[in-house]
Amino acid sequence: MNNAPGRGALGDNDTDGDGFHNPDRRRFFREISPSKNTVAGRNNFVISVGKVAQSFLSLPYAWVMSNPVLNETTLARVRERHAGDAGWGMPTSAPAQTGTSSGTWAPPINDGPVSKHHAGVMTAGGTSTAGLVLFALLLVAAVVGWTSVDEPQPGALQVPAWPMIAAIGGFILALVMSFKPLTARFLAPVYALAQGAFLGAISRVFDAQYSGIVLQAVGITLGVFLVMLTLYRTRVLRVTNRYRRIVVGATLGVMVFYLASFVIGLFGVNISFINSGSGLGILFSLFVAGLAAANLALDFEFIERGEQEGLPRAMEWFAAFGLLVTIVWLYLEVLRLLAKLRDR
Repeated sequence: MNNAPGRGALGDNDTDGDGFHNPDRRRFFREISPSKNTVAGRNNFVISVGKVAQSFLSLPYAWVMSNPVLNETTLARVRERHAGDAGWGMPTSAPAQTGTSSGTWAPPINDGPVSKHHAGVMTAGGTSTAGLVLFALLLVAAVVGWTSVDEPQPGALQVPAWPMIAAIGGFILALVMSFKPLTARFLAPVYALAQGAFLGAISRVFDAQYSGIVLQAVGITLGVFLVMLTLYRTRVLRVTNRYRRIVVGATLGVMVFYLASFVIGLFGVNISFINSGSGLGILFSLFVAGLAAANLALDFEFIERGEQEGLPRAMEWFAAFGLLVTIVWLYLEVLRLLAKLRDR
């Protein structure tokens, strides 16, 4: 396979509406070998670096994008389903069953002041611990995914199929946890491993085409997370009902848009500005990255309210999972935005 040609400046000669204005870059992204190679017993597709990057950018981002996982519906469903369970922190007004008449509430015996006890209920500290475990698993799997991508010659990568299979598996696990939140303590670690392998492969592909872009994306993602956390903790940013409606509505709209663009892309119709480095494409990526950052405030609020309402301790893993989904989405959008800026 020939080495990938260099990227040129954007021009006005986009003749086929595919979003690539430079003929060399168009040819670079379309270069692919239909044959398979077997390396150390694994099936690998030998493809150009640019083609891999473009394929990943065209994936339906509903596979990895946030949320709304941590939302009012989930909170209400868990509150209603598990009220009265052991370890549940919500008060009850049910009438006493012994020593009183029906419908009369008997106050409990007061043994004096006692220390506050949180056994069996969700806490912010527990959620932080679960989040650190998930991120550690994601990083380990990302290293494995990164090293699984080989570059036998400049401009050509050997990408195994299993990171893509892991991404699909992670999407299925995310759906299961969205409907069964308490399963997150078992499924969230598996999701972190699957998502980490996928992210490692993507990052390796982008780093091969745009040297240093992964470190930039990681740094920006971490910086945005810390800024949003600081704004939320200092109450500079408050999650109101209006804020929640706007962010959730916009997130659902972007999710539908990504899915629709993926479906119509199967029929040969391409929405060029999604992946192009044009001004409109960059503005779109800025908007979606900002939307991902705005979702972080919703995640912080869910964790805080879960602690206040005494949700079951298993919800710590669900809250950590939701936060992980948002951060992964933010990282991918930042990676996509930086790639567009490099192409200008």
